[in-house]
Amino acid sequence: MNFKALIAAGALLATQSFAIVGLGFHYAPGFGTKMKGMDAPAPVTEDGTVLLQHDGFSGTMQGFGFKAWVDLLPIIDIEATLNIQFGSYDASLFVVNPAEPDVVNEVPLEIELGGTPFGKANPKFVAMTGDLSITYPITFLPIIRPYIGGGLSYHLNSFILNQKFTSSIIDGTTQEMINVLANVDPNDPASVQAAKEKSQQLGETMKEKVQKAALDEGLNTSIGGHILVGLRAKLPIIPIAAYGNFKYYIGGDYPSEIDAGNMTVELGVGLAI
Repeated sequence: MNFKALIAAGALLATQSFAIVGLGFHYAPGFGTKMKGMDAPAPVTEDGTVLLQHDGFSGTMQGFGFKAWVDLLPIIDIEATLNIQFGSYDASLFVVNPAEPDVVNEVPLEIELGGTPFGKANPKFVAMTGDLSITYPITFLPIIRPYIGGGLSYHLNSFILNQKFTSSIIDGTTQEMINVLANVDPNDPASVQAAKEKSQQLGETMKEKVQKAALDEGLNTSIGGHILVGLRAKLPIIPIAAYGNFKYYIGGDYPSEIDAGNMTVELGVGLAI
């Protein structure tokens, strides 16, 4: 056997273990993010007042993302990533009868903010992050490529439903429904039935109004940074790579109700040539 040919073949296979460019899709959960809930509103004495209450969440935000990378440059590599993460929370409107403070009509809000197609139609906090990263390979071993790095992050996130926002979208149509609920007579079957119908109408109307107003509200944007450690693996010749990243984010603006965990894991596969 030609020993030089064997060495040359091995070198060729090793070089083909690394891709020049890659494009991947990954699972991207966010860890440690917490959202503060609102206490249930206290009874009010004003006729026709609608109050909002929402729960919070904690732990892990689910998410997914896309990544492109370039290994062509000497010494360093470049990654561009887009991650989309979301956490769900329950929200309800409360209409209190001023004459009967113990009579509270709750109208659950089932709303897909911005049309986000994620499971049950309850409000969601959505965070999108675009990252541009420079990474440095720790070793240049074939097949497995561990690296460290960091870069810039562009954050976009939705707002949280609150009392001020809810009050701002009340108009004449919704106010009439609210007044019916506020003045329901629990001892009058006709009044109770009317309140039930208005409650359903109010929920649907508020759903439409909140979704429209959410689009008008837009997304909050900010710029921050991140550091990362990661690893890519690719077998020779086969144009498929697997990768995993851990990122810690620095900076970024979030709604006051959100305590960002700033940690994301990316686990994915992609086409690598």
